[in-house]
Amino acid sequence: MLPISVCIIARNEEKHIEECLKRLQPYGFEIVLADTGSTDRTVALAQKYTDRIFHFDWCNDFSAAKNFAMQKASHDWILSLDCDEYLEVLDTVALQKCMEQYAHCAGRILIRNRFTENGRTSYDRVRVSRFVNRLYYRFTGAVHEQLTPITGDNPSAASAVPDTEADLMPVKQVYCAPIEVLHVGYDGSGEEMRMKSKRNIALLEKELEAHGADPYLYYQLGQSYRKLQDYENACRCYDLGLAMDVDPAMDYVQTMVESYGYTLLDLKRPQDALNLLGVYDDFAVRADFVFLIGLIYMNNGLFEEAIRELHKASTMEEFAVEGVNSYKASYNIGVIHECTGNIAKAKEAYRKCGDYEPARARLRLLS
Repeated sequence: MLPISVCIIARNEEKHIEECLKRLQPYGFEIVLADTGSTDRTVALAQKYTDRIFHFDWCNDFSAAKNFAMQKASHDWILSLDCDEYLEVLDTVALQKCMEQYAHCAGRILIRNRFTENGRTSYDRVRVSRFVNRLYYRFTGAVHEQLTPITGDNPSAASAVPDTEADLMPVKQVYCAPIEVLHVGYDGSGEEMRMKSKRNIALLEKELEAHGADPYLYYQLGQSYRKLQDYENACRCYDLGLAMDVDPAMDYVQTMVESYGYTLLDLKRPQDALNLLGVYDDFAVRADFVFLIGLIYMNNGLFEEAIRELHKASTMEEFAVEGVNSYKASYNIGVIHECTGNIAKAKEAYRKCGDYEPARARLRLLS
């Protein structure tokens, strides 16, 4: 059995907590739950799987709660999960090798985000640092918290850490841990998602006020405003974030650029979206951006260029949102051919979409 503690914070999560813990049970990991004030059956359900349940007085700070949970763990190796994240894949043999080889590094797990909109389910994928040795990492940020190396610049970080030299080590390396989880938190009702977004906006604004301009905070603000369909404010936040010194290799920066492009299209500003061609070489490293450029060309009536980019997206292996390098690319190629009167090629493109219902619907109409 690997010496790993799975740390989770919860509040009124009876909808998710049992499935989350049930998925962990076969591995024999210690489960540490920090409850921040549940009034439903969350704690009672969790007691079926662990006796390591602690109360944490909520203080509008997710990092404080997660650091508290890590402090209560019996082991130094920590896997941090949310209640609405269900373990799907964990290779214990490979993970043990990672623990031996990458003791000072942050393990990035693969999260599949599930979305249900208009009766359709889709997924995107993201890698996030969640598996670490607590001697070297802690959470920072009141909302959309991140694991941050404990360094000499932040000696107070060691409050959740035993006596070690950890606060002297500027650790920044990351690696891909052999862990995959399914995130179902975006399946909630529209009102539930709006409440979460409004809560996050308030916390993020406080973070900006306390710590000053930060591109990651602007990115998360933009994402929250997009969930509220407040595209003007989302665009403003992306503009502020991208105006700062950002690294195109960072996952969140790539997503911010892509979200910015979609927001411009939502605002009916397709000509402004063409300005993203100026950063094409930096961001055309995964299918998502190339697919977006295809849509931007399409919205500007540049159909040949759009088909070229959508075809390119369909040949790329790296992607975040499901379908951008397969059925969604083919579907939009089909739409272009149909709109320009080339029905034979439109049908050919739609057939490549497999069971994608919008394409099947077009094929039925064209037949």
